Amino acid sequence: MALPKRGDLNEEEKALLEVISSGNIEEASRLLGSKTVHVNCLDEHGMTPLMHAAYKGKTDICRLLMQHGADVSCNNHEYGYTALMFAGLSGNKEITRMVLEAGAEIDVVNSVGRTAAQMAAFVGQHDCVTVINNFFPREKLNYYTKPQGLDKEPKLPIKLAGPLHKIITTTNLHPVKREDKLDGLIKSLLKGRERDGFPVYQEKTIRESIRKFPYCETTLLQQLVRNIAPVEIGSDPTAFSVLTQAITGQIGFIDAEFCTTCGEKGADKRCSTCKMVIYCDQTCQKMHWFTHKKSCSMLKKIYEKQIVEAAKEKNKG
Repeated sequence: MALPKRGDLNEEEKALLEVISSGNIEEASRLLGSKTVHVNCLDEHGMTPLMHAAYKGKTDICRLLMQHGADVSCNNHEYGYTALMFAGLSGNKEITRMVLEAGAEIDVVNSVGRTAAQMAAFVGQHDCVTVINNFFPREKLNYYTKPQGLDKEPKLPIKLAGPLHKIITTTNLHPVKREDKLDGLIKSLLKGRERDGFPVYQEKTIRESIRKFPYCETTLLQQLVRNIAPVEIGSDPTAFSVLTQAITGQIGFIDAEFCTTCGEKGADKRCSTCKMVIYCDQTCQKMHWFTHKKSCSMLKKIYEKQIVEAAKEKNKG
């Protein structure tokens, strides 16, 4: 099949772009099975079906298109946009990760000199920025699972490659957000002091881990030390928030709520009594209750005081 030309679409290819917009995966699958449909056909702007699906947030159709050989690196758009850029603009983390895992390059720039991460940041899709900035190809990690040069043993045991890759690409660094059943350690990390519920042990653990990081000359370590060292334990910013921002690139002033237990972004379930702590689900709330119950009543009084003071300020205005 000849290479596609911009705007040179047959009727079935036009129909494919229409069903992508509607999200009809069955019809899309039927059309992709046609010998006259080129999976990387280009509309008049140079957008492929994958770019359309990524921009519209159609996860299943993106997966289907890639199964049929969609080119994630296609760069024929009139302004140099790629499928990864459209995925980032859509704000769909799953599509963004899917395109990256299929081999999309993160350093490609468009006609205004911006990468996919920069485009996503420009429109406020910071979760996609985090996914892009944290991505590391598994193939590069696999290099270290094989002996190199005169080495008799690989630098990385192959059985550790999978778990290490998961740690590298994770976007939630909270120490409680682990799959291991380490109940004792988790409770120690969550336990808060009685007067305000602040997790002192968690704070000290993260600070000590940073202190013991062996590569003292690295820019990241020096940045962490400068931002954490002057802060008294129990005050903001916490070591966890500084670490998260430094590694994932998340901006501290983004209007978002984070789970008190696991640190997951987008938590929206507050304690019904004190209204001062927030969770992503009942599991996290139950896990945190053993320590929160000691400070819940006190936090309720603080919350009620804040409400009264806010009302007074409003009346003054």
